Amino acid sequence: MELSVSPSSSLRIPAITPLRSSASSHPWNGRGSKPTCQCSASPYFKLSQSSPSPGASSPKSRSRPAPRRYNGKNLIQACARVGAAGSDPILSKVSDFKDACWRFLRPHTIRGTALGSFSLVARALIENSHLIKWSLLLKAFSGLFALICGNGYIVGINQIYDIGIDKVNKPYLPIAAGDLSIQHAWLLVIFFAVTGLLIVASNFGSFITSLYSLGLFLGTIYSVPPFRMKRFPVAAFLIIATVRGFLLNFGVYHATRAALGLPFEWSSPVAFITSFVSLFALVIAITKDLPDVEGDRKFQISTFATKLGVRNIAFLGSGLLLLNYVAAIVAAVYMPQAFRRSLMIPAHSILALGLIFQAWVLERANYTKEAIAGYYRFIWNLFYAEYIIFPFI
Repeated sequence: MELSVSPSSSLRIPAITPLRSSASSHPWNGRGSKPTCQCSASPYFKLSQSSPSPGASSPKSRSRPAPRRYNGKNLIQACARVGAAGSDPILSKVSDFKDACWRFLRPHTIRGTALGSFSLVARALIENSHLIKWSLLLKAFSGLFALICGNGYIVGINQIYDIGIDKVNKPYLPIAAGDLSIQHAWLLVIFFAVTGLLIVASNFGSFITSLYSLGLFLGTIYSVPPFRMKRFPVAAFLIIATVRGFLLNFGVYHATRAALGLPFEWSSPVAFITSFVSLFALVIAITKDLPDVEGDRKFQISTFATKLGVRNIAFLGSGLLLLNYVAAIVAAVYMPQAFRRSLMIPAHSILALGLIFQAWVLERANYTKEAIAGYYRFIWNLFYAEYIIFPFI
């Protein structure tokens, strides 16, 4: 647009386009940057004034005020006013709070919880398809919501007590970044714990409620002083393997059979996935510290990564997962009556080859922070893949 000052002098302001910067490179950040104002090297404000001829002067020209100069600070303020003029402050605050809450929930862990729940429910229904009732759908979704609440409580309480460490290791997390206050974080974790317990207690009986409470308790002592079991590597990975491996799989399958009116009974596929995922959760527990070595050393948090080194832990995690895949292939070979060989063998062979390739990429990259983040992200993708194929094995 152009604002005319006089026939011989003009102030030109080119159109300013709000741009959104790219998201953080972290694999599960999911946080979009706020609109910023892009300024090019060329000046945004041009003052052009025709020079009067020598000796020529008029009262009008002599009374004209001197042109105002615009420095960098003026440009920033102008950009801010333009951006603010086109947005609703209340809607912006609501959007920012929703974004902070979503990052507070750690979306990659929610995906694992939701996929595990869907997969085990699907397996139980496939095994007892004649007992499927539409009336159970609401109960199934309430159970999933309770699991997400439990997941939110555990990862949330960890962030509340890890603010200093997260400012070094995970500065994109909402509390560490200053996007979510500690008061709001406490309200969220209390809501998650109370809501999850109420849903489970009112829908799934005392046994499942006790398992759910055990999961919340283990998640609490993992992060909260004076226990803070995350300081002890063996205790830390055993807690994670128990909650994400055994309790989730056993609890969901048990609750689904109870909803169908059946007593609990292990099937070969369910025994397989529970064992497989428990070992997988152990690998996640030891590899999750690979990107966090700097902050853990600064705050004297003892982990396998700080003790043994990043390279050794990456090899250990890859080796344990390869053992998992070999066991899956062997189970398919020797138990054809329980598993579909046509799916079990090729699927796990492909996943194992993908793991080997990712470990090779990590080695070639010399264990840079970006390569470690990519490796850890790939570990979670393998975790999701196992639950995706499980109902069909």
